[in-house]
Amino acid sequence: MTMSQDKRGGAASFRISPVAIGCTLLIAATAATAQQEQPQQLETVTVTGIRKAVEAAISVKKNADSIVDAISAEDIGKLPDTSVAESVSRLPGVAQQRNKSTGKASTISIRGMSPDLNGSLFNGREQASTGDSRSPEFDVYPAELLSGIVVHKTPDASLVGQGLSSTVNLTTVQPLNFANRVIAAGYRRQKTGVSSGAPQEGSGDRYSFSYIDQFADRTIGVALAVSRLDERNNQQLKFDSWGGWAADVPYNGSNVKVPGGFKADVETNDNKRDAFLGIFQFRPNKDFKSTVDIFQSRGTNKLKRTGLEGAIPFGASGAGSLSDQYDPAGVLSAATITNGVATSGSMSNYKAVIRNHLTTDKDKLTNFGWNSELKLGDTWSTNLDLSRSKGERHTNRYETTAGQAGNTPASQLASISWTGFNGNNFQDVQYKTSIDFSNPANARLTDVEGWSGGPSSPQAGYLARPVTTDTINNGRLTFTNNTDFGPIRSTSFGVNLSDRKKIRTSDEYRLAIKGGDPYGTAQIPNGSSVVASYSGVPIISWDPTGSEGSIYDLVNKVDEPIRVKFWDVREKVNTAFVKGDLDGELFGLNYRGNVGLQVVHTDQHGGGYSVDKAKCTGNTATTCPAQYVYGDTTYTDVLPSLNVAFDLGGDQVVRLGVAKVLARPVMNDLRAGLSFSLSTPTNGDPAQLTGGGGNPMLKPFRAKSFDLSYEKYFGKKGVISIAGFYKKLDTYIVNIGRRFDFGPYVTGSTPLPPSGSTIGTLTSPFNGSGGNIKGVELNADLPFSLVTSWLDGFGVQINHSDTQSSVKLPISGVNGADLGTLDIPLPGLSRKVTNAKLYYEANGFQIGVARKYRSKFLGEIRDYEDTRKLTFVKGESIIDLQVAYEFQSGPMKGFSVNFSAQNLGNTEFQRFLPDANGNENVVESVKYGKTYLLGVNYKF
Repeated sequence: MTMSQDKRGGAASFRISPVAIGCTLLIAATAATAQQEQPQQLETVTVTGIRKAVEAAISVKKNADSIVDAISAEDIGKLPDTSVAESVSRLPGVAQQRNKSTGKASTISIRGMSPDLNGSLFNGREQASTGDSRSPEFDVYPAELLSGIVVHKTPDASLVGQGLSSTVNLTTVQPLNFANRVIAAGYRRQKTGVSSGAPQEGSGDRYSFSYIDQFADRTIGVALAVSRLDERNNQQLKFDSWGGWAADVPYNGSNVKVPGGFKADVETNDNKRDAFLGIFQFRPNKDFKSTVDIFQSRGTNKLKRTGLEGAIPFGASGAGSLSDQYDPAGVLSAATITNGVATSGSMSNYKAVIRNHLTTDKDKLTNFGWNSELKLGDTWSTNLDLSRSKGERHTNRYETTAGQAGNTPASQLASISWTGFNGNNFQDVQYKTSIDFSNPANARLTDVEGWSGGPSSPQAGYLARPVTTDTINNGRLTFTNNTDFGPIRSTSFGVNLSDRKKIRTSDEYRLAIKGGDPYGTAQIPNGSSVVASYSGVPIISWDPTGSEGSIYDLVNKVDEPIRVKFWDVREKVNTAFVKGDLDGELFGLNYRGNVGLQVVHTDQHGGGYSVDKAKCTGNTATTCPAQYVYGDTTYTDVLPSLNVAFDLGGDQVVRLGVAKVLARPVMNDLRAGLSFSLSTPTNGDPAQLTGGGGNPMLKPFRAKSFDLSYEKYFGKKGVISIAGFYKKLDTYIVNIGRRFDFGPYVTGSTPLPPSGSTIGTLTSPFNGSGGNIKGVELNADLPFSLVTSWLDGFGVQINHSDTQSSVKLPISGVNGADLGTLDIPLPGLSRKVTNAKLYYEANGFQIGVARKYRSKFLGEIRDYEDTRKLTFVKGESIIDLQVAYEFQSGPMKGFSVNFSAQNLGNTEFQRFLPDANGNENVVESVKYGKTYLLGVNYKF
C-alpha cells in the first residue's frame, strides 16, 4: 500500500501499487517457508473481533465443496459495515453502486454483471423485492441482524434460486449452536454530509439489540434482534448541465456559445428504518430439529428536493408554438467574448422554474420461514422448508412548480446573467437573476411552462402514488441418503415449488391552482430561502405536504406513459433436483465436491395495458382509452453442475466448477403492456406502426460457466487465491426494435400506412445470443504474524478482479438517457474492481482502513418518474476507517467503543455521457461528503 495526498486538498488516500502486491506475495512466500521449516507448537489462543471474522470466513471458504467467498460477523451483533451492501462489496469481484439520492451502497454487481443477474437468498430462500427489479435492495438489511454472508461463485444442484453471476445467501444465527446465553446492545451516533459543501450537515442514530438463549435442557433455542436507524437532514448539492449543453446564439453578427440551461438542486434526505428478527428452534432429540425464523424491515425515506431549472437562451422549439407563448426565446446582451465563448453575459426572457418536490417512500419486507429436519434411521433424512417473502413499496411524490405565470408578458419576465463560463465548466459558472425568486411575491405557485398542454390542461404541480407489491410462496422437500456408492458419499434429491407475483400500479394527478384559472397563481405558505446548489441563485423552499385541497385541486391524470406503468407478472417455477456429494482419489490426489442436475419448469404470465396513441387525445381515462392485454409461456431448463476440489497437500486446493446457469428477466420486462402509433416518413423511410412495451414471452439469461481456482491456506489464519472464470452466453436480454404484427391491437379507427399493413417495429426486451464474459480474481487475506511474531495483530485483506465481455448491446430502445449514440456494454460491468483493507487488532484495539475501487460502468438509477434508467457512472474510489477498543477484563469487560469514518476522500458520484471521440462529458455530479459514526457496544 502507498499513501498519497488528495490533489484537491482532501483527506489522504491510498492505492494498490506493484510494491504493495509484491510485498503481499513476499509475505505469503515467507509464511509458507516458515510453516515448512518451523516446528508446530500447540497453544490455545482466543480470537475475537476482526481476526475472528477473518478466520470464520476462511473456514467457510476452505470447507466448501464449491467456489465461494464469505463474510462472517466480527462478533455477535456486529458486521464490519453498517449495511449488507457495504459488507458484500469488500469480497473479490464484488462492487457496490451507491444510491444516487443518499450516497449509500444499495445494490451490488458481481463479476462485472448487473445486479439483476445475482441470485439473492435469505437463509437459503429466494427473496422478494421492494423495487421494480427482481433483485432486492440490500440496504433494507441492517448488518447488525445477520451472522454472515456467503457468495456462491459456482452453483450446486441443491442451490435453488441461483443467479447467473453468483448467488448471495444472507444467514442468521442458530441459537442452539451457542453454548450459552448472549445479550448484545449497541448505539451509534452519526454525522453525515461532512465537507460536502451543502448548507447543513445531517445527523442520525443507530440502535441495535440482540438476545440469544437456550431453554428446557437445550431443547429450545430463541434469538431475538431489533435495530433502528434514524437519519435526518442528509443534504447534497446536485447540478445537471443538461448533457453539457453549450448553445450557439447570435451576437454582434456572429454565433457565440452560451450555457444552454441547467438544473441546480439541493436535496435533503430523511431516512428511518426499523428491523426485527426472531428465531425459534426446537430440538427434542438428535433426530429432529425444527426452526422458525421471521424477519421484517420497515423503512420510510423522505427526499425533499428544492431546485432551479430553465433554458437560458431559448424557449421552446419554434416561434408561435404553445410553449413559446409561455417561454419566449431570449436575447443576449452585455457579453464578454473570448474565443467564441460568452464568458459573461445576460439573457432576457428567462423563465425560471422553481421546483419543490417531496418524495416519500414507505417500504416493508417480510420473510417467514419454517424448516424441519428429520433423520429416518442411520442413512436417510428428510428436510421440509416452507417460506413466504413479501415486499411492498408505497410512494407519495409531490412535484410543485413556482415562478412567473404562463401569461406573463415578455417585458415583465426575468433576465439571467452569468460569469466565469469557458465553454465546458458548467458547474463552476455563477448566475444572477434580475428577479429575486426567494421572495414569495415573485415565485408564485403556478403552471410556469404549460408542460401538460397549456390552458386546456393546467398543471401547476403533480402528485403520483405508485405502489409495488412482490410476493413469493415457496416450498421445498429434500431427501438425503448417506450410503456410499463409488465416489458418491451421499445423495440428496427433492423438489422446490415457487409461486411469485409482482404487481405495480400508479395513481397520478395534476395539481391545478384552485379557482379554475389556467394561469392562476397562489402564494407559497411558510417559505424559506435556499441557494440553488452551485448556481449561486437564491430560491424559495417549502413543504407541499397536504397542499391538495387547500392550494390545489386534484385532477386525475391518465395518459400513455401512466397507462404502461400498470402491470402484473406471475411466475410458477417448479424445480426437481438431484445432487451427489463426491469423495475419492484421482491420479493420486484426494478430491471432494458434488455433481448434480436441476430440471426447472417455468410457467410465466405477464399483463399490462395496450394504448393506441392515436386514440389517446387527452389525459383522462375517457380521452386516453386502453385495454388490458396479457401473454404467457412455459419453458423448461436442464441445469447440470459439477464442483471438484483437489487436495494438493500443504493446505493447497485446486477447484473446478462447470455448470449451466440462468438468471430470470427483470420483472417489469415481462409485462405485456405496449403503446403504438403511426410513424412519420423520414429520410425515405415509409410510415409504419411503431411502439414500445414489455415481452411476456421473454426467456432468461442463459450461460455455460467454467471456473478454475487455486487456493493456498495457512491453517485457518490466512489464504491466497487466484480464480479465473468464463461464461459463454447462450442468451441475454436487450431492448431492440424488431418486426411485430400490431394486428391484434388495432381497430377500425387506428391510422395505418398507405399499404394498410399492421406489420411494424416494436421496441421491447428481446433475447439476443452470443458473446462471453471472462475474468480473473486475485485475493490475499493474510495476518503478518505468519512472518514474525513482532507483527502479531497486523494483517491485510486485498483482492483485485479484471473482467471483460465481448457483448455490445445496441443503444436503440434502451430505457434511459445519458447513453450517447454508441453501442453499450453489459449493465453493471466494471473492468477493474479492487478492495483492500489494512488492519491491526491486539490488546482490545481494532483499527482498519479500507479502500474500495471500481472503474466506470453502466449503472442504474430511479428517475423522477420512478422509472429504472440506465446511465454511465464514473469510476470511483471510497476510503473508510474503523477504530474500536474493547475492554478485556474487569467490570467493563464486554464493553467497547467504536468510531467509523466513511468516504474519507469525499468521492463524488458522477454520471457522464460518452461521445464518439471517447470523451466522458459529466452531466451530473453529487458530493455526499463524509460520514462519521461514534458508538458503543456491550455484550454479556
